[in-house]
Amino acid sequence: MRLSVGNREHTVSALRSYEVDLAVMGRPPSDFDVEADVIGEHPLVMIAAPDHPLARQRGISMSALAGETFIVREVGSGTRVSFEGFLASRKIDRAPPSVEMNSNETIKQAVMAGLGIAFISAHTVAVEVKAGRLVLLDVEGLPIRRQWYVVRRKDKRLLPAAAALWDFWVREGRRFLPDISADGT
Repeated sequence: MRLSVGNREHTVSALRSYEVDLAVMGRPPSDFDVEADVIGEHPLVMIAAPDHPLARQRGISMSALAGETFIVREVGSGTRVSFEGFLASRKIDRAPPSVEMNSNETIKQAVMAGLGIAFISAHTVAVEVKAGRLVLLDVEGLPIRRQWYVVRRKDKRLLPAAAALWDFWVREGRRFLPDISADGT
């Protein structure tokens, strides 16, 4: 078994070219035939350092975030696509000041260091939020509630080990997702 971690663009490409049997992702591809089963909820949130001026505010508007630097994922990332969609849904036509990083871990460290705020999967930051190293910002319209999926090509026959892993993800995957509420607990 080989585990590969990559952004959405990389993962979809690996599925398309038969490089992987299964993928766990936030949005199944629509340009080729796949089978996708929901694993569980995938909330997307805005985070900041605990001492950030917005950390204790409630109902934060997008206009209140106008002067913030956003730490964002790279082009090709599903999180980046979701962030851009969130901005568009809020009628933000000009991208806010941002620093691009290609790793969730690097983004978390940058936010903890006070370099900006970030839009990220709540599951990615569950441990840091629980430990008090990061806080979830109470931004209007967030969290965005998406789903995690296990995905495979419809035309690829799974070998027994991959089929067992698929069944496991569908049956038990939800148990392994962190439980994170809007207040960060």
